Amino acid sequence: MATRLHILPEPPTPVAEAAIQAAIAYDAVGEDYFTYADGDGRALYDFTSRYSYADRQIWQQIDAALHQIRASGRRDISLLDAGCGPGTWLLRTVRRAHHLGLHVRQARGFDISPEMIRIARENTAFQGDFHFEVGDLQLALPEADASVDLTLCLYGVLNHLPATTHAAAAKELARVTCGHLFTTVRTVGSLPTIYVDAVEKARSFLQDHEIDQFDADLDDGRHISFTSHLFCAAEFRALFEGHVQAMELTGLDLFHSRFSANPRWNPAKLPYADAFEQALCKLEERCCCDPAFMDRAAHILLHARCAG
Repeated sequence: MATRLHILPEPPTPVAEAAIQAAIAYDAVGEDYFTYADGDGRALYDFTSRYSYADRQIWQQIDAALHQIRASGRRDISLLDAGCGPGTWLLRTVRRAHHLGLHVRQARGFDISPEMIRIARENTAFQGDFHFEVGDLQLALPEADASVDLTLCLYGVLNHLPATTHAAAAKELARVTCGHLFTTVRTVGSLPTIYVDAVEKARSFLQDHEIDQFDADLDDGRHISFTSHLFCAAEFRALFEGHVQAMELTGLDLFHSRFSANPRWNPAKLPYADAFEQALCKLEERCCCDPAFMDRAAHILLHARCAG
């Protein structure tokens, strides 16, 4: 009698495992992540999320880039959002491009989470020609060299990639971009986050810097675990050096989150709140380009200009 061989499936590679873990975590939170990350997603330019200060700073630079493209005499534009989540940033950018009289040739967003893509498609239905799909930044991008005028890769996307893939991902983002590239990362000195929802939703969490792994037990009993690599400014800059023509790094939210009121403890509005907000903004402007402060910001924003 012939012996039947049972061939076991190959275990996932570390690269594939990182993608699977991140997808599972973001799929699980779904609409809760949309509310956490984007606040009232219908108010595109009011910035009502927890990271509203950082959102406003990012948007000011994206908006300035769109105006610059329009002022150059261009009439059309191609957009890419790598790790688009629920699609809010791509929708925001397309809307403003249309307002400026730019024809959007392509607006493609991809994310590792099928649930985020479902939400993105639902939120942009009947609002223009968007293309959202499940995709992994650890793989080569399908776009041709220098074919995208404005590329986004915002918030935790690069943090969730294994460190061994960072250089290749940065090179790919620069390769496909012929204009402006905006990308942000969470920093080594930032306040704690659980990425997928507000930090108070976790009973416990641990960031293991030795293996770049994040684990959290949520209040509802769920456990999440995925790759989390926190960046310093010098490391972030080095990823893109040699691949872009010029770049600027800015620390986002150095002070706002550290001084924000906690609704479980503080009153709704503290005394002198407006004056204190103005003082925080001045401090942010004064310190946001200092490397020591950048490493302690909530995020670092890299704005690169790529060859076209």
